[in-house]
Amino acid sequence: MGSEANQIMLAGEPVTGELAAEDAKLVVLARSARLRAYTPRGERPEGAAVRDTDGRTYAAATVGHARPELATAALRAAVAAAAASGARRFEAAAVVSEAGQLAADDLAVLAEFGEGTPVFLAGPDGVARTRTTV
Repeated sequence: MGSEANQIMLAGEPVTGELAAEDAKLVVLARSARLRAYTPRGERPEGAAVRDTDGRTYAAATVGHARPELATAALRAAVAAAAASGARRFEAAAVVSEAGQLAADDLAVLAEFGEGTPVFLAGPDGVARTRTTV
């Protein structure tokens, strides 16, 4: 996660209309995960969920740390949980955050497992705002 001042942020395309049911489920899972974020030092709480190509879903939240460079972003944590369970390709991901954009470093972790994965960014209200494809 690191210092926000050092992160490159990427804006996606606006989401218009309703998400497909499986993508909307990812947003719900990410929103729920965000409530479990560990952010004792004021880190931005985020939740994320990813769906692998077998249809399995994994959710995770921000894990803060006294040393900001050791903090773990929600999307990275969700990808790590999925990879540790054997996932190697992803169909979609969702992040719930107050941020207006996704961090390029976080997207790069997802992109390690293949290109073409849509990532939906939703606000804390659960409404998807943007879609970025990695």
